Amino acid sequence: MGSLGAAALLLVSGALAACRGGESETGEGEVKTDVGVTAEPCPGATDSSKGCIYLGIISDLTEGPFRALAVPITDAQKAFWKRVNTDGGIGGYEVDVTKYVRDNKYNPQTHNQVYQEIKPSVLGLAQTLGSPTTAAIISDLKASSVVAAPASWTSAWAFEDVIIESGANYCIESMNALDYAKEVYNPKSVMAVHLAGDYGEDAAAGAKLAAQALGMTFAAVKTDSGADKQAGAIQAILTAKPDVVIVTTGPADAAAIIGQTVARGFGGRFIGTSPTWNPALLQSASAPALLSRYEQTAPWNAWGTDSPGHKAMREALGSATPNDGYTSGWVWSYPMKAALSKAVEDGDLTRAGLLAAAKSLTSVDYEGMLPSGAGNYAAGPNEGAVRVTAIYKADRAAPTGVGQVRDLFTGPTAKAYTLDGPCYEKL
Repeated sequence: MGSLGAAALLLVSGALAACRGGESETGEGEVKTDVGVTAEPCPGATDSSKGCIYLGIISDLTEGPFRALAVPITDAQKAFWKRVNTDGGIGGYEVDVTKYVRDNKYNPQTHNQVYQEIKPSVLGLAQTLGSPTTAAIISDLKASSVVAAPASWTSAWAFEDVIIESGANYCIESMNALDYAKEVYNPKSVMAVHLAGDYGEDAAAGAKLAAQALGMTFAAVKTDSGADKQAGAIQAILTAKPDVVIVTTGPADAAAIIGQTVARGFGGRFIGTSPTWNPALLQSASAPALLSRYEQTAPWNAWGTDSPGHKAMREALGSATPNDGYTSGWVWSYPMKAALSKAVEDGDLTRAGLLAAAKSLTSVDYEGMLPSGAGNYAAGPNEGAVRVTAIYKADRAAPTGVGQVRDLFTGPTAKAYTLDGPCYEKL
């Protein structure tokens, strides 16, 4: 090989090293890197002297049941990291969450396919939306030490070191829902109407465990996604006449179930798990039923809340139409910021270094959007679990179509529960 060829080879080798990372200088000294970190600046960098950390986003962006939430979740995350970069980035790096955004269509197979496409280019995932979809890649995430922030709340994530979850899981959320219902309505019977998989079954399991603890009768009805596929669930509610129905579906499914059961004489109450809501439901034919019979649990407070984090979110998003998809996307970003900051501080921004940093966190600064002490991944699943839930009701005057009934609280059932495994295993 001639000198020209050798020089070309060196250039190619250098380019490959840059793509994969390599040693990067920061103001604090050398930081070890491997995948998804470059010495070159991010596309459209705020400070072109800084390197770039690439994070992937896999969400439900076009045709899945949660797209009305997923698009604002994703937009909020872009705004969150833009704010981080404007404020100086993470050590000697800025963070890019725009180059490797993919649509999972809420399909586990598609989710895995697009994950495999972006995996060689990203350090971690700023978002992996959905419980069953993320379950399709969890083995690979663990094998490759890829840290991921989930856009879901299954209790299974408490047992996975690579997942940096935020807020109360669906199981705890359902327990708090029934503790609230017990106090306000004193129901004797509860039915969980839920989608299959970790999302629906985790919430249904929490309802079952709470019903047992509170002396209520319990029934679970599994349903499919699709507003036109709710006939079985509707009939089950009309036949059993439960006092309270915990609904864990997509928004269109929930509107069909609630609207049609109330129209046919059902007199009970509905409490929806957080992803069931979309403000557009108040423009649907089900709006009167939702306004009179529906309440909503939430793992954190809504868009208009007066906390430093909520204020920063609203400022960053400017004229965006209020939607609590934005709120969730913003909240879910804080643990990744904390883990990246700790990894840089530790001098190890490799995948293994980021995982070690995430596992070592004893708290995350959510800027008031979650209580002090949230984000304690070092404490383990049970001790580290966040157990607070807020209650909202449908309200046309509220920015996101729901007005607060009760601020973040932990009910006695959720407080006493020992999280010793994924709740859905107990359904």
